[in-house]
Amino acid sequence: MYDLVKKIIVVALTWEARLVLWRYEPKIVAVTGSMGKTTTKDAIYSALADVVHVRKSEKSFNSDIGVPLAILGLENAWKNPFHWIQNLFVGLWVGIAPQRYPEWLILEVGADRPGDISRAAAWLRPTIAVITGVPEIPVHVEYFPSPEALAREKASIARHVRAGGKLVLNGDDSRMVSLCSDFRGMTVKYGFESGNDLQASHFEITYESEKPVGVNFRVGHHGSSIPVSVRGALGWPRAYAALAALAVGNIAGVDEVTIAQALQGWAPPPGRMRILSGLYGSVIIDDTYNSSPAAALSALDTLKEVRAKRRIAILGDMLELGKYSAEAHRNVGKRAADCADMLWTVGFRSRATGEAALDAEMPDASIREYEQTESERAGEELKAELREGDVILIKGSQSMRMERTVAAILSEPDRASELLVRQDEEWKRR
Repeated sequence: MYDLVKKIIVVALTWEARLVLWRYEPKIVAVTGSMGKTTTKDAIYSALADVVHVRKSEKSFNSDIGVPLAILGLENAWKNPFHWIQNLFVGLWVGIAPQRYPEWLILEVGADRPGDISRAAAWLRPTIAVITGVPEIPVHVEYFPSPEALAREKASIARHVRAGGKLVLNGDDSRMVSLCSDFRGMTVKYGFESGNDLQASHFEITYESEKPVGVNFRVGHHGSSIPVSVRGALGWPRAYAALAALAVGNIAGVDEVTIAQALQGWAPPPGRMRILSGLYGSVIIDDTYNSSPAAALSALDTLKEVRAKRRIAILGDMLELGKYSAEAHRNVGKRAADCADMLWTVGFRSRATGEAALDAEMPDASIREYEQTESERAGEELKAELREGDVILIKGSQSMRMERTVAAILSEPDRASELLVRQDEEWKRR
C-alpha cells in the first residue's frame, strides 16, 4: 500500500513540476555523477546567486520525488500524509497561479537503478548538463551489471540536453569523456590534467594558527590564471566543484573574477570534508554524508597531507557496492595504513578495512573495531584518546550514521543541528 501511494504522489508531483517548467521556461542546470553532486550544485548556485534569480535543490533532492520537490519549491513530507496532500495543492498552485519564478534552476539528478537518469532528463531537458565523474568502483553500483553500466547511465543525460545547450564534464574522467564524445553541442571540460578548458593547479591547504581552514588553487582558462580560495572544507573535490561552477558561470555570462569572489563566501555543505573544531584543540574532518571507495581513498590522502601531531581515521561501512564490497574495503584499509596513525572501523564490512591495515603493518594497538550500530559509542570512547593537535577524519555511508561520532567529539555540541548532516527530527528518530 505504501509503495502504491508513493507512486501516485511521484506521478502527481512530476506532472505538476512539468507544468511549472512549461509555464515559466527556466534555464536548467542538471548535475549528475557518482561523486560531489551536492557540493558541485551548491558551488554553481554560489556562482550565479548574486547575478540571476536562481533556485537550487535543497540538501540532496535528486530522486524521482526529490527533483519535482525542488522544482516546485516544496519540502519533503516524509511519512506525513497531510503534509503530502498540502504539497500537492501547493504544487498545483505554483503551476497555475502567476508568480515570480526563478530564471535558473540548479538540480541534482541521481541514479539508484538503470534508467533513472534517462527518465528524469527526458522531461527536464537541461540547458546545461554537468557530469562530475564516475570512479572505477562507484557508489550505487549494486543494482547495475557493472561500473561501466552505471557510467553509461550517468552519461545518458547528455542525450537529453536541449538544442543549443552545453555539456560540462570532469575532463579528468577519461571514461566519461569518451562516453560523451558524440555530444553534438559545446562541451566544456574541467580538471587538473592538461587539455582541460579550465585547469586547476598550485593546489594547497591553507592554515591559520597552525590549523587547516581551507584550500587555495589557481585556475587557468583562455590564457589567464585566477586564484580561487575555498574556506571551511578540504580535499580535491572542493576544487572540482569550484571548476564546475566557473564553467557554468562562464556559460551563463558571469565573469570569472565575480565567480571567484563568490566562491570565497561559499560554505560547502555539511558532511562533505567540512573542517570542524573538536574537543581539546583537535580538528575534525567531517566527511560523514556518504562514502564510496574513491571518495574514501581521496579523503585519506587529504588526511595524510594535513599538518597534525596525530592522524586518526574513523571509517564506517561503504554500502551499495555489491560484489565489489570486500575488495573496496580492503583497498581503503591498505591506504589507511599509509595515511593514518590510528584506524577505528564501524560495521562488519569494515572489518576487512582493519584486516588490510594490519596486513600493511599498521600496529594492532592502533586499530579498533565497532559494530554496525556503534558509531556513537566510537565517538564517546574517542574522547578519552584525543589530544591537542589531533586531526580526525570521520567517514562512512549514510546508513552508518557516522555524524553521531562527530557529534560526540564536537567542541560546540549546541551547534550540531547547524554543522552536521541528518539533523532533521525524522533522521534523529531512525
